[in-house]
Amino acid sequence: MSTTPFVVAADQSFPRLVAEALRGNDSQPGLAQLEAAAEHIRASRRAFAAWLRDLAADDTAVAEIAKRSYWHPNGFAKIVLHTGVEPEFRIRLHVWPRSETPSDGESNPHSHRWEFASHVLTGTGMHMVEFAETAEGGRPYQRYRYGTDPANPAALVADGEVRLKRRGVPHVQSGDVYTCDTSIVHTVRPIDAGLTATVVVQGPRRTPTTVVYCEPGESDDQPNVDLTEADFGKLVSELLVSLDREVAP
Repeated sequence: MSTTPFVVAADQSFPRLVAEALRGNDSQPGLAQLEAAAEHIRASRRAFAAWLRDLAADDTAVAEIAKRSYWHPNGFAKIVLHTGVEPEFRIRLHVWPRSETPSDGESNPHSHRWEFASHVLTGTGMHMVEFAETAEGGRPYQRYRYGTDPANPAALVADGEVRLKRRGVPHVQSGDVYTCDTSIVHTVRPIDAGLTATVVVQGPRRTPTTVVYCEPGESDDQPNVDLTEADFGKLVSELLVSLDREVAP
């Protein structure tokens, strides 16, 4: 797989270059193309930082990004920087701000309706636990379906009690690329309490619903919180300081 850095021309935007990495024989990128795009972002950190700086300076872009982004209930930001149509993809930025203790991250085991590849842009890295349903052993969970209620697509709909067992504990270090398909059920959290950010290249939706698991007694009412334009500006400013330090000659 080639990891040749992008050369950013004046008439090409960074998302257009990511789209080029995604294009193959199919207009809908698969996991291999998503991984290639994430690898290109890893090889083009300076260009990504420049694009991020341009976005933060554009009031219209900031307003649009804030509308489609939010704070996860566990205190990290899920930011949609770009949406593409042909090929269909999204560039997302997940940011865990500095804190006194490590974030719980996405602590409920869950799967995704789409495949993705992510790159640890800054921070020590990510700790993940992958799960599988089992008839014996493991721990009990309440299973929910996400995306089944047309009136409220974000609602969690109860789908029975199951048991989950651990099947793997992958660690993704700073600078690494991680891929995930729709069959993976996992939890994700930053390794430490420092500023941590990942760039996610998300492919097209493959399934209408996905699963989320909650421990017995845990509430399924875990609403997201709006991300403001000021939030975006603060997070990007802190991230750029970190990136500038890392890519300085």
